[in-house]
Amino acid sequence: MALLGNASICLCSQALEVVFILYLPVLWSVIPWFIEMEKSLGPFPSSAYAYLSLAEARHWWFQSRNNIIIWTLKSRVRLSSGSSLLEVGCGSGFVTSGISKAFPAVRLEATEYFEEGLVFARQRVPACIFKRLDATQMTEDGIYDCIGSFDVIEHIEADELVLSNFFRAIRRGGRLLLTVPQHPWLWSAADEYAHHVRRYTRSDLCNKVSRAGFRVEYCTSFVSLLLPLMALHRVSQRNNDYNPDDEFRISPLLNSLLYLVMFVERLLLKLGLRFPAGGSLLLLAHKP
Repeated sequence: MALLGNASICLCSQALEVVFILYLPVLWSVIPWFIEMEKSLGPFPSSAYAYLSLAEARHWWFQSRNNIIIWTLKSRVRLSSGSSLLEVGCGSGFVTSGISKAFPAVRLEATEYFEEGLVFARQRVPACIFKRLDATQMTEDGIYDCIGSFDVIEHIEADELVLSNFFRAIRRGGRLLLTVPQHPWLWSAADEYAHHVRRYTRSDLCNKVSRAGFRVEYCTSFVSLLLPLMALHRVSQRNNDYNPDDEFRISPLLNSLLYLVMFVERLLLKLGLRFPAGGSLLLLAHKP
């Protein structure tokens, strides 16, 4: 039975790959038309956290990243009732809210450097314990079963210091879950506007996590099926004035189409595929 099950997964995975080999050229030819179509849409407000707290819940990238994070926590971390999880760099609390809904019995804490973000995070997840924190100055020692930090450490010069702080704060056997932007060659005005210090290679992230004392269990790229489109978009940003509004000024139709691609990508991850390249990296490690 196990052999049949593995064979079925393999056939299903191969079928999905064939479908996407045929499907993606069509997708990449259609999406630019949608992008041109929506240039008539108005810009979003410049009040970052206020707008972000609204935009995250309906934007394909934030929704898809949340789904992948929750799937990883459920399938590979398996938090039990009473487990403690700290999210470092929670922003306006969108990921925190998703974790809270998926794991209502987990003792959830979250930190953010900017108080402006915490205002919205507290409204989103009243049951979570929030506090303002500079991750380079963490002093906790062996108190968390899991720490998650999602698209945070690329903003910090002393990222290895932060990873060492995470290691100290996690209990023996506890887990670290990270997401970061991948591929330095994708660097563009969008990274500069977001105050990124770096984009990571897979080896760079794994080596830094290992040097902090962790053992890497799982690492995969995501936003992989859309990588060619993302690369073209980033190249165009180098040649034109960057407008951050464009990242969110997406029609519902295009947003749904991109979300659909990410839905299939998550299915492939569930089937056991690990993507070698993508817009982002996800890494899970444990403290031995």
